[in-house]
Amino acid sequence: MIIAVDAMGGDFAPAEIVKGAAQGGKIHGADVILVGDETRIKSCLPPEFAKSGHVTVRHAADTIAMDEHAAAVRTKKDASVVVAASLVKEGEADAMVSVGNTAAAMAVATLRLGRIPGIDRPAIATVMPSASGATVMLDAGAVVDCTVENLKQFAVMGSVYAEKALGIVRPRVGLLSVGEERSKGSDLIRTAHEQLIAMPINFIGNVEGRDLFSGAADVVVADGFAGNVALKTAEGLAEFIQKSFVEQVYSRPLARIPLALLLPYLLRFRKKLDYSEYGGAPLLGLNGVCIIGHGRSKARAVANAVKAAKEAVSGGVVDAIRDHLAQSPEGVQKEA
Repeated sequence: MIIAVDAMGGDFAPAEIVKGAAQGGKIHGADVILVGDETRIKSCLPPEFAKSGHVTVRHAADTIAMDEHAAAVRTKKDASVVVAASLVKEGEADAMVSVGNTAAAMAVATLRLGRIPGIDRPAIATVMPSASGATVMLDAGAVVDCTVENLKQFAVMGSVYAEKALGIVRPRVGLLSVGEERSKGSDLIRTAHEQLIAMPINFIGNVEGRDLFSGAADVVVADGFAGNVALKTAEGLAEFIQKSFVEQVYSRPLARIPLALLLPYLLRFRKKLDYSEYGGAPLLGLNGVCIIGHGRSKARAVANAVKAAKEAVSGGVVDAIRDHLAQSPEGVQKEA
C-alpha cells in the first residue's frame, strides 16, 4: 500500500511531517511518497529511512500556505497538496494525507478524485474518544449549510466508515440535536430524523452534545457548523483540563509523590484526550481516500494519519459506500 503525504502542509512542515510519515509507514506497514520540495524533504528525512526503499520523494515546486484561499489549487498546479491528490487519481498512490490548508485539501481532493455517485457533498468524519472506545462525528466542518439529503448521506457514510475502518459491528447512528425527543430541534433536524428512521442503518434517534463522549452512539451526524463547534469545544476542553492539571496539581511538590503511583493511569487518560492519537479525519464521499489532519500536527499525529489512511484503504471504505448507495439508492435520495 502506498500513501502520498503532503510534506509541506502544516505548522511544523516539513520536518515533523517527514519524520511522522516515515515512522508511520514503518510502523503500519505502508510505503510513503513524500510530496514537496525535494531538497528540504531530504534534509530532514531520518537516515534510517532514506535508503529503506519504503520512503520516496516526489518533487513539487510550490506550496499552498495555511492562510491561502482554496482557489489556489486551480492556479498552483505544482503545489504539494495538488500533486499528492494527483498521485491518488493516477493510481500511483492508494491514499493521500495532508495536515496543511484544510480548505485547499478538501477542494483539490474533490476536484481530482471526484464524488461517489449519490453523494452531493463530502464530509469530514472525525473520530473522538468516548466511553465505548470511539465515536465518529460527521460533518466536522466541510458542509456548513446542510440539506436533509446531506445529513442522510452523512449517516450512511459514517456508518460504513465505523464498520469497515474501525471494526464496529452494526454501528449505532445518532442525530445531533438539542434534545433526545424526536420533536426537538430545527425543521432540518426534525425532517432528517423522520427520514433516517426509514433508512437501512441502525438509527437510534436524536443524541445531545454530551453523547459524543458517553458512548451512546457510534456515529453522530451533524451539519458542518454544529459539528465543527462541537469539535473545537472538545479540543479546547481537553487542552484546558491538561493545562489546569499541570498548573494546579502537578506543579505542587507534595502532590508529585502520590501522583507517581497514578502515573500509568494518568498517562493513559492523557493519551485518550490527545487529538494526535487519532491522526486525521477522512473526507468521506470521494472516489479515493483523503485524510485531513490538524494544522498543528507533529510527528506522532502524522504517523497516526498514515495509519488512518491505511485502515480506510484496507477496509474498502470507498467501495463499501459506493456499494451501499448502489444497493439502496432510495434510502438516501428519496424525499419524504
